[in-house]
Amino acid sequence: MDFFTLYIYQPFFNILVGLYWLVGQLFAAPDMGIAVILFAVAVRFILLPIDFVGERSDEEKLQVSLKVKQIKKEFVHDPVKQKEEIKKLMRQSPGAIFSEIFTITIQVLIILILYRIFTTGLEGADMHLLYKFMPTVRQPINLMFLGKYDLSHTNSALNILQSIMICLSEIV
Repeated sequence: MDFFTLYIYQPFFNILVGLYWLVGQLFAAPDMGIAVILFAVAVRFILLPIDFVGERSDEEKLQVSLKVKQIKKEFVHDPVKQKEEIKKLMRQSPGAIFSEIFTITIQVLIILILYRIFTTGLEGADMHLLYKFMPTVRQPINLMFLGKYDLSHTNSALNILQSIMICLSEIV
């Protein structure tokens, strides 16, 4: 097994299947949509400290951008000196850039993991990756969300709902 599968994909796959099993224990039938929502909430909760650091780095980025504007005004006739001063400023505050790159990398990684889980794992191809202590789940896994939306295919209503939720979260 490769590094990605063993240390990244397999734990996430097991967590999602475990949440699916838990939803099946709490409700009449297991629902992968609810399991994915619980998974997303858990990931957001785990990444909360990084979000707090990101908030601080947003303030730092604002300060850096103000200083960059000041440097550009100050050295408007000397582009070489302007570049040197901007580089020096960026080296003094790497946290602003690092936190943004780290957050985006984590989000892209989770999207890729969920894509692989839904395209191969939940169809049964990766069931051998379940840990021995995991409870057995009935197969095939129910990929219907609330008994109405098939999660294995794109759905316009869910995409619109997701877009509205993202928009609202950015406003608030």
